[in-house]
Amino acid sequence: MRYTTLGSTGLKVSRLCIGCMSFGGPDAEGYEWSLGYEDSKRVIDRAIDLGINFFDTADVYSNGKSEQIVGRALHGRRNQVVLATKVGLPTGEAPDDTGLGRKHITRNLKRSLANLKTDRVDLYQIHRWDYKTPIDQVLKTLTDAVRKQNAVDHLGGSSMWAWQFAKALFTSDRLGLERFETMQDHYNLAYREEEREMIPLCREERIPIIPWSPLGRGFLTGKYKRKSKPASIRYKTDDLLGKRYFRPEDFDVVERLEEVAKEKGAKPAQLALAWLMHKKDVASPIIGPTKVGQLEELAEAVDIRLKADDMKRLEEPYRPHRVLGHE
Repeated sequence: MRYTTLGSTGLKVSRLCIGCMSFGGPDAEGYEWSLGYEDSKRVIDRAIDLGINFFDTADVYSNGKSEQIVGRALHGRRNQVVLATKVGLPTGEAPDDTGLGRKHITRNLKRSLANLKTDRVDLYQIHRWDYKTPIDQVLKTLTDAVRKQNAVDHLGGSSMWAWQFAKALFTSDRLGLERFETMQDHYNLAYREEEREMIPLCREERIPIIPWSPLGRGFLTGKYKRKSKPASIRYKTDDLLGKRYFRPEDFDVVERLEEVAKEKGAKPAQLALAWLMHKKDVASPIIGPTKVGQLEELAEAVDIRLKADDMKRLEEPYRPHRVLGHE
């Protein structure tokens, strides 16, 4: 495994991050494709064996079961890993069970710590922008979690508009509050709209990118073919997969990816990850393996080297998307 420093946090993280949305179990509504404890632990154990030390989850994944599985599986190894979770999406039916108000953040942080069996989170991220709670109030609550509660070491943002991220950074600087030090956004070879504004902003502010869905929810593995009706469980149960990709021009990207991968003696998924890791703004793409063999294959991507011409060929078929992933 290779490692990088996660921006201003000083944290040393592996070039690949394990996305824990895949952990939960088939009885979790909306996550029927996810893994139960034993299968999840096998993936986590093998990830650590491979040198991966960065794990990202969220309070909403599998209704909290993802955090519980991660906490249980990492018992006794907490200090060996960098642990990230998120807050902000609905976790219940009550009015305060969503958003970034003080009550929701405070209660859900406490719950996340209990689920993860730890007294602190290395990186605490807002899952989405809250249009109802002023950003200064959000940042004051998060700053208290860092400075007063000592429950959070660093703060991060996730998919939002660049103007919103800029506003948050400006507000932190103006009020002397904790700053977002990372950006977790939707970025892959088939979706590159973040290159227009968000990534240049992060580059200017020296904030590293932690891309989610680096394989396009499996679209960039090459498993889906043009004019062929998908039959995977993920496609049938994940309505966002079909909405975000599967345009004719998206298949142009996949077919070029397959062409270059064949020349390199690599799998399309490995090459898609390697492309991201060759982007200087990217710290650690978030992968969501559901099998140990899949994880081992993806981990080999850290050793793939691409030349400027390879990058150009991979990028050439891309056509603009509408903005996706802020939902």
